[in-house]
Amino acid sequence: QVQLVESGGGLEQAGGSLRLSCTASGLTFSAYDMGWFRQAPGKEREFVAAIRRSGRSTYYSDSVKGRFTISRDNAKNTVYLQMNSLKPEDTAVYYCAAGTHYSGSYHSYEYWGQGTQVTVSS
Repeated sequence: QVQLVESGGGLEQAGGSLRLSCTASGLTFSAYDMGWFRQAPGKEREFVAAIRRSGRSTYYSDSVKGRFTISRDNAKNTVYLQMNSLKPEDTAVYYCAAGTHYSGSYHSYEYWGQGTQVTVSS
């Protein structure tokens, strides 16, 4: 049974930082590309960042580029999202996802975590 478990969310002030983690089990982690998505109340789920299975390539949505960094540790079956210079508009539930197509589309991801809430106060 595949499980993706996110952690690290919480309440932070604007300008602050948070680091999200997502630990996978039940799959060969190094064989999957990983993505982070987020969904704010009343809005559609949107792409945040993705990283290739090797970790050698990453890309970001324009809204987080330069502020967020995605990374992974295949030995620990974990992908991270370092979020700096947080803004109130970053408030959302953040989801990690695993797939075999390196993509910004949520249709490309097969497995999803349950999400972790990030709230940024102004």
